[in-house]
Amino acid sequence: MSKLGDLGARLHRGEVGYDFIKNRKIWYGLSILITITAIVGLAVRGLNMGIEFQGGALFTTPKTSVSVTDARHYAEKASGHDAIVQKVGNDTLRIQIGGLDTEQSDKVRTQLAKDLKVDESKIAAELVGPSWGEQIANKAWMGLGIFMILVVIYLAIAFEWRMAVAALVALIHDLTITVGIYSLVGFEVTVGTVIGLLTILGYSLYDTVVVFDSLKEGTKDITKQTRWTYSEVANRSINGTLVRSINTTVVALLPVAGLLFIGGGVLGAGMLNDISLSLFVGLAAGAYSSIFIATPLVADLKEREPAIKALRKRVLAKRAAAAAKGESLDGADRDDDDHGAVHEDEDEDRTAVVGQRGRRGRPSERHG
Repeated sequence: MSKLGDLGARLHRGEVGYDFIKNRKIWYGLSILITITAIVGLAVRGLNMGIEFQGGALFTTPKTSVSVTDARHYAEKASGHDAIVQKVGNDTLRIQIGGLDTEQSDKVRTQLAKDLKVDESKIAAELVGPSWGEQIANKAWMGLGIFMILVVIYLAIAFEWRMAVAALVALIHDLTITVGIYSLVGFEVTVGTVIGLLTILGYSLYDTVVVFDSLKEGTKDITKQTRWTYSEVANRSINGTLVRSINTTVVALLPVAGLLFIGGGVLGAGMLNDISLSLFVGLAAGAYSSIFIATPLVADLKEREPAIKALRKRVLAKRAAAAAKGESLDGADRDDDDHGAVHEDEDEDRTAVVGQRGRRGRPSERHG
């Protein structure tokens, strides 16, 4: 077995682990700091909305030796608006200018042909009206809202409302960070970006549900024992699924990183940045939130329940009594009749052994 696999097995058995729940205030503070930075960046710089949302014109030129910087200067001079210029395959340019109508688009196209020294008829122009962009934006918000509602309903039914609230907070956390990164780096927000955002919500939810499922299994009839508090079981659930979450995230991030850094950066396929940045940031944020935000938040909410509060008092009182007597906590737990699952297994084993001995000891059964 590999070292990572061995570590995963030991984490799953509870032999080693890190106390994520105990240090939850650190994670909350870090997330709040990152979220505030993202919100400030969004408020100050705003989002670089693509023409799909704000309307405008998209020009695709034939092969040209004009640099991206010069083409941007020509486009902004001809239109009076900010321009986004990207070099695509075969040295062609993709020039995007927002806020243009049909008449303005024709004038800009003519001027660009002169400045770039290319045939005007070979410049492909695509015009997007602002009303169409508004419809796309409204549908994106509607899709996001429906997704969130369905997530909350499903988790409330499959688990409980506290887990649904924690998952919703984690999803909003991931969205805010991803949108904030887009604002800070100035990447264009397109339909591909929206698709990427919806995709990362699925990944984030998957990681969260994996931990929640382990937590639900581990806390079944938790109030009938006095060995663990709810927060301790929650921490064991995180550690038990930690290596799985890391492996899943790394495997998902590698191809996305290839799209972002090689496809968009090295090869200059700028259109790949639309979806790859949202996927890259969102996947990383989703893995972080499922471990450091969602489950600790569930533990915080559950620890406010009277039954869980009472359980915590019993567990701590038992440990204090064992420590006062100088007894081992493990030994005390093994003698605890409240921990029924362990004793049921032991009773079944003893019954089986006694039954075998009884059958072997009856002459009538051995000899007929």
